Amino acid sequence: MYPTVLLISIHHKYASMIFEGEKQVEFRRVKPRQLNEGDLILVYATSPEQALVGVLEVDKVVEMPPHQLWKKVKDKAGISYEIFNNYYKNSHTAFAIFFKKPFSFDSPIKLERLREEWSDFRPPQCYHYLKEREINLIKSITNYDILSLSEKFNVDQTELLPKL
Repeated sequence: MYPTVLLISIHHKYASMIFEGEKQVEFRRVKPRQLNEGDLILVYATSPEQALVGVLEVDKVVEMPPHQLWKKVKDKAGISYEIFNNYYKNSHTAFAIFFKKPFSFDSPIKLERLREEWSDFRPPQCYHYLKEREINLIKSITNYDILSLSEKFNVDQTELLPKL
């Protein structure tokens, strides 16, 4: 089975926390239309970093009222209740993407380089589902077969090696 690859923009502070293991869930107000266990999230860290920084494997996506979600995620959120509450202010439904095996690139792929090799690259406002052509571009730019990070391919992350 071929994993879905979703490109999302994450505030640079939270992207760092994810790859340092301090944040284990990503919050969204809009539900990804198709995202399941084993699918991948390509992380673009916002300004001032402005770079692709790594890949996450989806564990699960949950949907529930914000007050219920906080009870489930408070130890994994990497944010305070106040920030969480402000983010979901006036929202009846909250979405959380739980992930596993965060993999950071050796060197972030800066926006300038992305646009050199992927001429129509735009950091997504919400989500962008990658097409096969775009996945191949990412493989070429990063020198990693990012699809091998998915359990859908039954490959352990420790076996991930740069393409030669």
